[in-house]
Amino acid sequence: MTQYQPNRPWKGWYSLARWKQRRTYQLDNSPLCVRCLEDEVVEPATVADHVIPHRGDPDLFWYGELQSLCASCHSGAKQHEERGGLRFGPDGWPL
Repeated sequence: MTQYQPNRPWKGWYSLARWKQRRTYQLDNSPLCVRCLEDEVVEPATVADHVIPHRGDPDLFWYGELQSLCASCHSGAKQHEERGGLRFGPDGWPL
C-alpha cells in the first residue's frame, strides 16, 4: 500500500479499489494512447490520466475527465505541460 504523505493525501487514492475500477474502465474503453494517435502512432495505453490536473481536488480526481496515455507520454510530455511547458504538435510547432 502507498505510504501516507501528509502533504499529498491524494497519493493514497490511487491504491483504492474505486480508482482501480475507474482506471480499468478507462483503459478498456480507450486502449490506445491518445497522444501517440495524434502522431499516427499506435501505442497501447497504460495510464488513465486526468485531462485537467486534479492537484489534490477530490472532485476532479474522482469525477474529472480521463484520457488514456502510454507511460512515455504521461511521464514525459504531459508532466512537462503541467509544469508550465509548451506542447508541440507533430509538425514541431508549439500548440
